Amino acid sequence: MANARDILIRPLVTEKSTALMQEGKYTFVVAKGANKIEIGAAVEEIFKVKVASVNTVRVLGKTKRMGRTQGKRPDYKKAIVKLAPGESIEFFEGV
Repeated sequence: MANARDILIRPLVTEKSTALMQEGKYTFVVAKGANKIEIGAAVEEIFKVKVASVNTVRVLGKTKRMGRTQGKRPDYKKAIVKLAPGESIEFFEGV
């Protein structure tokens, strides 16, 4: 298994992910090669919480244009981590 800090790249803070925090679900951008078991172990190691389940989504980057120049946003993988009842991550509480 890779280092836990290499698996969790950054938290993903959007309106939808902020609403999910009320249900005990937290969203992270993770390494593309990471699986659910590695992601759950990384969250438990870094934040010292108990993970109940992990769902993953591969997000394809959009193609963007500016005039006749065309580019593409990068693809990424996100994970929605549900914590055990009574658990929370204080890192997100100020958001």
